[in-house]
Amino acid sequence: MSATTTEHIFLDKQHPAVWRALNGLGLKARDAADEAGIDRKAVELLNVRTSQLNGCAYCLDMHVRDALEGGESSQRLAVLPAWRETSLFTAKERAALTLAEALTELPGHRTMEHEEGYAREHLSADEFSAVSWLVITMNAFNRVSVISHHPVRQDR
Repeated sequence: MSATTTEHIFLDKQHPAVWRALNGLGLKARDAADEAGIDRKAVELLNVRTSQLNGCAYCLDMHVRDALEGGESSQRLAVLPAWRETSLFTAKERAALTLAEALTELPGHRTMEHEEGYAREHLSADEFSAVSWLVITMNAFNRVSVISHHPVRQDR
């Protein structure tokens, strides 16, 4: 391979207008979450879980920091990959995490219906929609960062 085919292309730098549009969508998704009464701690929990599923180191680094700064506990972040095995999360958080995983992994139709049904038992229509938009947006950010190979900078 030549050097030009192995260099990483930062999609956000290559097409900044598209990146700005995605950031605008992210802001609107956060507004929807605010309007639905979803607190910042829950938003960051969803961002972290979605980024874990997508293997996005850059977004994990950013959103774990944001979650901790927003009051999330290190214990809950540590067990987040196994959240179904703990009692550390509320019914609403569990419903939101269920929906986040389903929207990220896009399981088969029957599983998706089951996961959506569970989420709807605990989330209002506004909450369901806001969580969906948050996760859809986070998935897009994860994909941009993964394909761009955005670096995680080491703490000083």
